Amino acid sequence: MKQPAVLQHVSQNVRHYRNLKGLSQQQLADLSGLSRRMVAGVESGQDNISLAKLSLIADVLEVDFAQLIAAPEQQGQAVVNVLVWQGQQAASEAKLLASSAATQKIELWTWVLAPNEQYCAEPDPEGWREMLYVIEGELTLDLAGDIQVLSAGESIVFSSTLEYRYINRADIPLKFIRNVIY
Repeated sequence: MKQPAVLQHVSQNVRHYRNLKGLSQQQLADLSGLSRRMVAGVESGQDNISLAKLSLIADVLEVDFAQLIAAPEQQGQAVVNVLVWQGQQAASEAKLLASSAATQKIELWTWVLAPNEQYCAEPDPEGWREMLYVIEGELTLDLAGDIQVLSAGESIVFSSTLEYRYINRADIPLKFIRNVIY
């Protein structure tokens, strides 16, 4: 079975952040409670580490979990739709749908828009962000004229400091999850 690309990103990122902290593989292993063999396996891209153990490494390296799994071109940005774990069978998987830095509050919402319904929003204060995940249907997101269409299973993170609209152009209900981060 082909390994997920995230293992390569984890490999590069763990090595990069470990070197930035000036730690050896053994020191990282000791501080995270893992074996040096496990750390070496992660850095070589050979070991599919558990999410809990990867979180321990992130804590020692003082980085967010999302920074360890992000592709190099995503560093410093929101992480969206990343396959983080895959089991022996391809149908078994865990995806990080979206991750973004937060400093104060996060709200979790469920939304349903009937066919041909829309919601128009005014700009939020500076620093506010939204994370959306479409459960059913198709969401047309109008970000001040920049149109994005998301189907079931897709997510997006965006700054909500501009006018935006949620639009259901279909003949079936649209259901999605909304996180507001401020």
